[in-house]
Amino acid sequence: MTDVVNEQAVAGPGTTVSVRVPGSTGNVGPGFDTLGLALGYYDELAVTRIDSGLEFELSGEGSENVPRTADHLVVRSMQAVFDAAGAGSLPGLRLKAHNQIPHGRGMGSSASAVVAGVLAANALLSEGTRLDDHAVLQVCSQLEGHPDNVAPTLYGGLTVSFEQDGQFVSVPVRVHEDVIPVMAIPDFEVATSVARGLLPDSVAHRTAAVTAGRAALLVEALSHRPEYLLPATFDLLHQPYRAQAMGPSFELMTQLRERGFAALISGAGPTVLTLANGTQEAERVISAIEEITSDPESEAHTHNSADVSWRVMALRVPAEGAKVGVSTQ
Repeated sequence: MTDVVNEQAVAGPGTTVSVRVPGSTGNVGPGFDTLGLALGYYDELAVTRIDSGLEFELSGEGSENVPRTADHLVVRSMQAVFDAAGAGSLPGLRLKAHNQIPHGRGMGSSASAVVAGVLAANALLSEGTRLDDHAVLQVCSQLEGHPDNVAPTLYGGLTVSFEQDGQFVSVPVRVHEDVIPVMAIPDFEVATSVARGLLPDSVAHRTAAVTAGRAALLVEALSHRPEYLLPATFDLLHQPYRAQAMGPSFELMTQLRERGFAALISGAGPTVLTLANGTQEAERVISAIEEITSDPESEAHTHNSADVSWRVMALRVPAEGAKVGVSTQ
C-alpha cells in the first residue's frame, strides 16, 4: 500500500457509485460454512469522489455505533480493492449509507458492507485497472473470512462455496420460487466470534455423515423440491452447540420444527430463519412465531431475565445479487 493516490487509475471528482446489496444467511442448517442464501432485505451505499478527506452520512441500523474514520468496514474494504489492483491509496470520498440489515443478528450485515465497499471501489477504478469477478470474490471472502455470506450477496439466490488450491469458488443455484424465508429477529445480539467459539474441534463420523446427507438434500429442496425442506434442514454439526448462547432462539426453532416447519438458526444467530413452502405456509409460520414468543411460559419469551422482543418479516430470495450504478456530475 502507498499513501499516494494514483489519479490515472481512479475516476475523477464528482463521480458517484451507488450500490444496493442484499442481506444473506450463512450455514443454512447443515450447510455449515458452505451454503449461503441471499435475503431480499437491503443496505444502500453511495460513494462520491471528492477532492480530499473522508465524509460520512450514515443512517439506519447500527449507524450510531460504527466509526466515521478509515476504520469503517466499507472504507477498509475499498482500500483492500485498491491494494489488490495496485491503485495506491483511496482518494477523497463521501460515503452516504442507509442500512436496513440489523447488526449482530445473523443476516450478513458485515458481508453486505464488505461487498458494497468492494464493488464501489472497483467501479471507481479505470477499466484497465478493475478486478475481475473472480478477484472480487477473493477479496470479499478474505475480508469476511469465508465466502458463504459474501457469495449470495454478490450473486443472489443460493450459493455453494468451497476452497480449491487456495482460491475460493462459489457456484450460484437458482432457488425455487415457492421458498419464502420468514425471519424472526430478536432484540439481543450474539457475536459471531462467541457463537463460533462454542463449536467442538471434532465431531463423530456419524454426525459428519448425517450432515453431509442433509446438506446434499437441502440443495435439491431449495432449488427443486421444497417439500423436503424440513428434513433437509436437520443439523447436528453446529446449531446444538450454539444453543447456550441463544436460548430463546433455540427454543423458538425447536418449537417451530416440532410443528412441522423448516426452522433453523440464521447464520451464527440469534435470528431464527424458517424456510416456508409457499405463501400459505409462510402465514402459518408467522402465526406460530407470534403464538410461541408471546407465551410468558415459553423460553422463547425471555433472555437474561428480560422479555425478548421479536421482529417478524417474510422476505424473498432475490435471484440477483448486488447492483451497481455510476454517475458523474
